[in-house]
Amino acid sequence: MPANKKYLTKSFSQRFAKISAGLLGGYLVTISLHLALAFWSHHANVIFTLRFGGFIVWVTLLIVAFLAKNGWKVWGIYLLITFFFSIISYFEKIYNPLPL
Repeated sequence: MPANKKYLTKSFSQRFAKISAGLLGGYLVTISLHLALAFWSHHANVIFTLRFGGFIVWVTLLIVAFLAKNGWKVWGIYLLITFFFSIISYFEKIYNPLPL
């Protein structure tokens, strides 16, 4: 049974924004989250968690992108979250360098 046309996004730019935000933006948020966690805890544990938990986080962010009305707002939110986690990683690396 085909989808009801009134629930489908008619604009190409909105469809593109939702798809790209879900795939690429969700990936960026997932990686930056686990990178920030890696600076706060043991690296090997976080990398192992990224292997399985990262997929779950990425799929969740992919679904959330399609639930929103505006794909460009989702892109903005995902980029802000990625920037926030990147800033955390940056300052943690500067003020608390890892021993070699």
